[in-house]
Amino acid sequence: GTRRFCKTLQQLNQLNSCHQEAVLKCLKSRRNEIKQALLGEIVDISCAQLQDFDWQLKLALSSDKIATLQMPLLNLHLDVKEDDKVKPYTVEMSKEELQSLISSLEAANKVVLQLK
Repeated sequence: GTRRFCKTLQQLNQLNSCHQEAVLKCLKSRRNEIKQALLGEIVDISCAQLQDFDWQLKLALSSDKIATLQMPLLNLHLDVKEDDKVKPYTVEMSKEELQSLISSLEAANKVVLQLK
C-alpha cells in the first residue's frame, strides 16, 4: 500500500518535472481505486495454491544510470492454481526484496501452524 506508493514516488524522480506532475496527479486522484485493485489481487491470490516454482539468479552489471552496478537479482517463477487453471507469475527481486518475501512467508507459516 503506502510502501509501494512511496517506492513509486522514488521512481518518479527519474522523469522530468512535467511528466512527474502528470503521473503524480493521476496516482493521487486514483489512489483509492489503485488500493482497492491491489487488495482485490491479494484476496484472489490468497485463494490460490502454489503448484510449482523455479528461480534464477542474475547479476545486473550496469543500468542506464550507473555504469557499474553489480547487483544480484532473483527471477522467481511461480505456477499458481486458481479456479482449476494454472497461471504463471514471474517476479524480479533484489536481495532486500527477497529477504522481505522470506520474512513474510515465515510469518505466514507461523500463523498457519498456530491455526492447526
